[in-house]
Amino acid sequence: MADFDLIQFDLDGTLIDSVPQLQLAVNHMLAQLGHAPAAELAVRHWVGNGADMLVRRALTAALGAEPDAGAQQAARAAFDAAYDRVADQGLVFYPGVLDTLAALRRAGKRLAIVTNKPYRFVPAILAASGLSEQFELVLGGDSLPEKKPSPMPLLHVCRTLDMDPARTLMVGDSENDVLAAKAAGMAVVGLTYGYNYGRDIADSGPNWVLSDFAALADLLLTD
Repeated sequence: MADFDLIQFDLDGTLIDSVPQLQLAVNHMLAQLGHAPAAELAVRHWVGNGADMLVRRALTAALGAEPDAGAQQAARAAFDAAYDRVADQGLVFYPGVLDTLAALRRAGKRLAIVTNKPYRFVPAILAASGLSEQFELVLGGDSLPEKKPSPMPLLHVCRTLDMDPARTLMVGDSENDVLAAKAAGMAVVGLTYGYNYGRDIADSGPNWVLSDFAALADLLLTD
């Protein structure tokens, strides 16, 4: 059994499959700007570095070139307005997420979320999914001056909750999660099913690679 007191989780691609909502918002943005819609697979490969990068990648694909600052700003405003309407609608959890989180809480583990998604969207998603009470602290990509792959948000959680990074586990689906955890001096689980730009999460070198969220219970709760 791996013994950790605090577990920090990514959100998109780790706990929930948010691509359906993100694709709706991206395609509303693209339509508003006069561009063709993006395929779901493309959006899956664009997710992971926050809303600004998602919008930039979508615009770059539509334009065939990097957007200028004005186009980026207009597109981001259109995306935010669209995502506000759909972010908490029809949420899909990955198998085993709800039961495993509940089991971890019953075992006395402390839980937090560190996502690169802008914070404004996160509370409604957690409320709609019934998870608001599961996590002691939730950080978005704009909660601090830096986001993952910087270790800053992970270390901020540890300081706020008075926890040792060496007793903390990060659980995520992308290279950003692995890099942030390593830089913060904490262990990390890489999940194979999420969003990692089409690359194998094992290539990032996490301490453990899991293809099933429920396997966390075996890792953390089984003697």
